Amino acid sequence: MSPRLVPVGSTPEYDDEAAVVLSEGWPEFIFHDAGVSPYVERRAEYFADLDFYLLDGDRLVGCWAVPVGWDGTVYDLPSGYTDALARSVEGHEAGVVPDTLVVMAAAIRSGERGRGLAGIALTGLRSAAAEAGLARVIAPVRPTLKSSYPLTPIETFMTWTRPDGAPLDPWVRTHVRLGATVLAAAPRSQTITGSVADWESWTGLALPSSGRYVIPGGLSTLEIDRETDTGTYHEPNIWMRHV
Repeated sequence: MSPRLVPVGSTPEYDDEAAVVLSEGWPEFIFHDAGVSPYVERRAEYFADLDFYLLDGDRLVGCWAVPVGWDGTVYDLPSGYTDALARSVEGHEAGVVPDTLVVMAAAIRSGERGRGLAGIALTGLRSAAAEAGLARVIAPVRPTLKSSYPLTPIETFMTWTRPDGAPLDPWVRTHVRLGATVLAAAPRSQTITGSVADWESWTGLALPSSGRYVIPGGLSTLEIDRETDTGTYHEPNIWMRHV
């Protein structure tokens, strides 16, 4: 059977596996964005028809999106992932008619990468956007290779290419191969804060003094302030447009 997108609500038997897939796809600290938590439950309620599982036999990919109002300009882009989520929920409650689908995630188990499943998921979400009457599709893309270059500004990293001219980053390259174009950098797509103990738990590192730290899975550096017992991390993404 060919890989297919199915609504999350119609296949609850995959929920536990999906939770595992999601936890494998990102570093632990990414799940502690306090700006996301106020919107999670309402997002799931309002936009359940934009939550999908991609099934390939018994293999699963989780993907989800939200609708927003966007005028098509770089100036009007959400500042990133968290802002897109907030704009979708608050816009829905304010009666804003959305015209754009924001692809928020396509989570794939590490052993299943490189098989084209992400491309199928992204193509399926573009079709879902068309069916919902949403004229545009954008995504705050998390460049997977950026964690190897955490000291490099995202504005610089997004311009790097291979000798053949394709983007250096493999996840950005997947989007481009599907017809997407780079719109803009999102240097603070998410902001994650926590105590020093929180960050030591999330990263597995000792953080004995104030300063900047390179952390496992981080796309930028972590700033630790021991005097205030605070760690702050800004997650950079790249805005890309599919349609």
